[in-house]
Amino acid sequence: MLAGLAMKRKWQQKMRQAGKPYDKPNMVAGSNVQVCWEKFARYFEVELRQVNLRDGCYVMDPEEAVKLVDENTILVCAILGSTYTGEFEDVKLLNQLLLENNQKTGWDTPIHVDAASGGFIAPFLYPELEWDFRLPLVRSINVSGHKYGLVYAGVGWVIWRSKAELPEELIFHINYLGAIQPTFTLNFSRGSSHVIAQYYQFIRLGIEGYTLIMKNCQDNAQHLAQKLKETGMFNIISKEIGVPVVTYSLIKKDRKLYFTEHDVADRMRQYGWIIPAYTMAPNLEHMHVLRVVVREDFSNSQVVKFVRDTKKVMDFLNNEESVSSTLCAPTQDQGIHSPLDHGYHSDGHPQVKHEQLHPQINHEQPKKTIKEKWKNFHWRKSTEARVTEARATQPKKIKSSTGGHFGGRVC
Repeated sequence: MLAGLAMKRKWQQKMRQAGKPYDKPNMVAGSNVQVCWEKFARYFEVELRQVNLRDGCYVMDPEEAVKLVDENTILVCAILGSTYTGEFEDVKLLNQLLLENNQKTGWDTPIHVDAASGGFIAPFLYPELEWDFRLPLVRSINVSGHKYGLVYAGVGWVIWRSKAELPEELIFHINYLGAIQPTFTLNFSRGSSHVIAQYYQFIRLGIEGYTLIMKNCQDNAQHLAQKLKETGMFNIISKEIGVPVVTYSLIKKDRKLYFTEHDVADRMRQYGWIIPAYTMAPNLEHMHVLRVVVREDFSNSQVVKFVRDTKKVMDFLNNEESVSSTLCAPTQDQGIHSPLDHGYHSDGHPQVKHEQLHPQINHEQPKKTIKEKWKNFHWRKSTEARVTEARATQPKKIKSSTGGHFGGRVC
């Protein structure tokens, strides 16, 4: 937000000097942009122009981005480590295309690099990758210390190419803390522990230490991706070059699954794993994915355990799907019914409904998740077992909290 605000103010100054309107600024980014940029656009009244993603391309296309640029564009935001897949956007190509566009139009459209995750990855794993101030149009970069900076949550950094890129009018000079100090923040009173922790990590680890840690994270991420791929049940969406993130989805093949990525994530919680499951960015909402962020403490042994637990979950869900497919399969006399479409007698046999006797009537069944189907199904079966046991020990009519009908008798 501070970097965007500085670029907005610089653009306004330039437009004032040229005697042009400066009330309709815009910025360009991919639809995979982090929500902080949507906040910036809304809070500081900047139009957000987004490049939609497409199948097979899950980051901003630089050529499409340049097409959205005009005289009122205050910045183009490139992401070094997409939230969805961890992939790096091509900042070098974006810089080249914008240079050509600026030369042709006379504009000076700058680049801001959102390196929240990749800023502590690229310098150590891909030192030859040009994404930073080696590119002339990159004017500012932000990075999160609480991600791969190896500091606990709450600290982030923004740096500018030069003092000229940060308008002096945005900086406040205060003297009531014992000395004259410049400040440019959205809040004032803050603890210093995060800054001290980051400083400590820099001094203790240095370039060599960070390189070793990031290389280990990358190795574990690639190992995890390979093992998940070997199961034959998942597509790997993330790329090898990028943040150590493994994004994957279920292989649908030619069959309809009775469970989704969200069911996989829900079941994995029983083994202690909390995995984000979500839809992709706008224009790719039909894609559902799971994501694992491999950090310093995600060891190779945890990779092995994670894959083992994933196989257990998939075995469980596939077995449920097999049973569900059998119970739901249409016969000559009936349409498709789920286990919840039937009532059950106390002997466990399904109660025939009029839909089965009149298959020509099309009854639209509401879609239910596999979890909802089987939770209800097993509850009914267990209730029947309790009633049967009670009848055996007490032949008289009994009262059940369910108030259900079993075998034609009211309990």
